[in-house]
Amino acid sequence: MDIVTTRLAVSSAVMGGVVPFLVGLVIVGALIWAVWRGRRIRAREPAPPHPDEQPRMPDSGPVHEVRERREPAEVPRGRHRITPHRLRGHGNLRTRRAADQKAPKWDENSSGGFGSGGPGRT
Repeated sequence: MDIVTTRLAVSSAVMGGVVPFLVGLVIVGALIWAVWRGRRIRAREPAPPHPDEQPRMPDSGPVHEVRERREPAEVPRGRHRITPHRLRGHGNLRTRRAADQKAPKWDENSSGGFGSGGPGRT
């Protein structure tokens, strides 16, 4: 057997077995470190609330949805561009309760579609 061939055989054996084993050890070490670090971080977090700290239903019973009609907020007209924080009634200014609280009814002669092009009920 030639000495060069022996060196090549040892080199391929090292590359085929030892290097993947070392890469596997590095990956396992990284996973162990990640679990250890995650448990350490979780231990610093506050504990979940006890049953007596949970939200309770009010004594008056469940709170129900309130529906009411509001006055429409007109978009201000002007030469300058309107930014969202200047729009009235969109989170920064309150709208007023409308005097007429009746729900709007559809026109009996309309199909209810906007721009559908149909003649409606005939």
